[in-house]
Amino acid sequence: MNQESIDAGVLYIDDTAARLDDFKNLFGKSFNIYTAQSIAIGQGMLARHEIGVIIIDHLVTGTNGINFCESIAQSHPRAIKILLTGFSDADDVNDAINKGLLYACLPKPWQNDELKNVVKNALEVYYLRKHNIELTYKLYEANYQLSKANK
Repeated sequence: MNQESIDAGVLYIDDTAARLDDFKNLFGKSFNIYTAQSIAIGQGMLARHEIGVIIIDHLVTGTNGINFCESIAQSHPRAIKILLTGFSDADDVNDAINKGLLYACLPKPWQNDELKNVVKNALEVYYLRKHNIELTYKLYEANYQLSKANK
């Protein structure tokens, strides 16, 4: 993983403190980890840090993970969203994936290697999208300068 991938944060939202601690202990050396025990704390993290990947439990006090991903789709469109669930309501999950709200849905309890690989791949997608936007901006700027020079 390149240095840039380590800089963007991975936010894990779950209302069970023990799961948050497990996640930090398992992945803290590989990723820049932020955790939140509530939606409000998670939204604060999103406001203060560059978050490349959001992992959320399907059932979080006050809402569910899919609704949260939908609520932040406009404000954080580049963040890659992963749902962890112990339930098998495939229709809701499939709809969310088809709408582009979720990058992946993984079962709970998670398999450490599988989750680590999915997060690593999600961060790569995040940085590819970010780089693409930067290149597109540079292309527009170069085209503008060229058209200005041609006049």
